[in-house]
Amino acid sequence: MDAGQGLSTSEVQSIREALAAGRKPRVVFTAAAGQIAGQVGQVIELTDPEVSDEFVVVRFGRDELPFSPADLAVAPKGVTRRVAEPKPEPEPEAPAVAAPEFVLDTPRVPAQRQEEPKVEQTEKPPARRAVKAVKPKGPAGLTVTLAYADGEWTVAAQQGSKALAKPYVVKPAEALKMVALVDVPGVQEAVEQILGTERAEAEQQAEKLRAELAEIEARLAELREAR
Repeated sequence: MDAGQGLSTSEVQSIREALAAGRKPRVVFTAAAGQIAGQVGQVIELTDPEVSDEFVVVRFGRDELPFSPADLAVAPKGVTRRVAEPKPEPEPEAPAVAAPEFVLDTPRVPAQRQEEPKVEQTEKPPARRAVKAVKPKGPAGLTVTLAYADGEWTVAAQQGSKALAKPYVVKPAEALKMVALVDVPGVQEAVEQILGTERAEAEQQAEKLRAELAEIEARLAELREAR
């Protein structure tokens, strides 16, 4: 059994499919798991790997602890957990009983009282259960999203699966300042192209409205002269 290699991506996917089918795949602890290396457990759950590297929850004895894929390997078929059977304690030997002595014409000597041997019972200390130290989980990742759709720029913020700020509208100038902080080739050029297109459309609409306004003012002047 090679307990030095962790789970591969394909093996993690196979375990995920087995859990979805109602099975609990067996895994063996690798050397990275510490003093429980070589022991066998059952995978009962896969949590979110983006939240913690230890997303493989394994049942080992009465414990259910999270491990990373590097701590585990797929257990070969037919492998079960090894449990040492306690050796029976030897029974104490019965004390020897002296045979009665028959004497003629001799005074009887009272037999000395024999004390029964004391048998001390020693209790074995309970076996220490190997428990892997659980690393404290760090804070969930923070994601800030700047998006453009239907002529509007919006900003949203999310930490893990919790939405900190729902998408709200920002001005194009503010969007351009945010993009300027991101030193990625092509991103600022794309934003400037979008703003240039919007600017051209706004100028065309303003020119159209000015022409309509001039036509209305001319009509109004004609009506004033007709008094």
